[in-house]
Amino acid sequence: MQSQARQVFRTRSPEAAPEVGFIGLGLMGSAMVTNLVQSTPLTVWNRSQAPTAALGQLGAHVATTSAEVFATCRIVFLMLSDEAAIDAVLPRDGSVDLQDRIIVLMSTVAPAFSRTLAEEIKRRGGAYVEAPVSGSRQPAVDAKLIAMVAGEDSVLDTVEPHLRAMCQTVVRCGQAPAALTMKLAVNTFLISVVTGLAESFHFAEENGLDVDLLRDILDVGPMASAVSRAKSEKLAHSDWTPQAAIPDVLKNCRLIVDQARQAGTATPLMETCTVLFAEAATSGHDHEDMVAVVSAMRHRTYHEKTAGRHESDLGR
Repeated sequence: MQSQARQVFRTRSPEAAPEVGFIGLGLMGSAMVTNLVQSTPLTVWNRSQAPTAALGQLGAHVATTSAEVFATCRIVFLMLSDEAAIDAVLPRDGSVDLQDRIIVLMSTVAPAFSRTLAEEIKRRGGAYVEAPVSGSRQPAVDAKLIAMVAGEDSVLDTVEPHLRAMCQTVVRCGQAPAALTMKLAVNTFLISVVTGLAESFHFAEENGLDVDLLRDILDVGPMASAVSRAKSEKLAHSDWTPQAAIPDVLKNCRLIVDQARQAGTATPLMETCTVLFAEAATSGHDHEDMVAVVSAMRHRTYHEKTAGRHESDLGR
């Protein structure tokens, strides 16, 4: 399949278009592509045009439609927000020619969706790679993401050099949807840790403790990590600038819980996290970093204290 794909592109003019395309320039995708464009000629497309301007200045070819990317690029990376966005650029009606194309899905979606997509792409003559990443905006900027990949080894050999331009580590997980399922397992730990960290800071606030001192203690303690240090800094200074935004984390919570239910697995921590992130999202914090889940805890505390005062007044 790979030799056939190379022959297809040798028949094109070298100036026609780069071999690699990238669709989806959101919070993560825009940072990742900035690294990828430095290592290979690249075609990019995004639904809104604003993120493409800087990439054009870096030398990327900016496509006018997503269909143009599939038509001219042998390898196409997708970093889209959800399943609906993927279906929008890659419709199941066969209107996009996938013959001899390699589609690399970096989005976090349900494993069942990925399995179906893999079967569809293979049926239409293409190859499929799962490549979800672990890490938020800053690791994406620094090219320090961890990619979990799944697919045929020969296809992964072709794709991996491009992934290494964006990621510090690439881990092969087997066949799809093993990489996406692994990503959900990783995020179970990540989300639980950050939610627990937010609760720790909320506990300190409510008990009159110095949150900067708490941060200093946690940063040198045995549980410290790059994530905990970055998120502690945000919590201590009320910095809600998104690295991983509340709606994205809520989406991951729901994916984890749904997958666990399909497998008959108990997920008590993630079910609680899902509720808390949903409360944060609906209370005006939907554009903020995941540490803003502390707002849900503050709201609960406020209402509990208000209810307690009300009951006290009634008892007088």
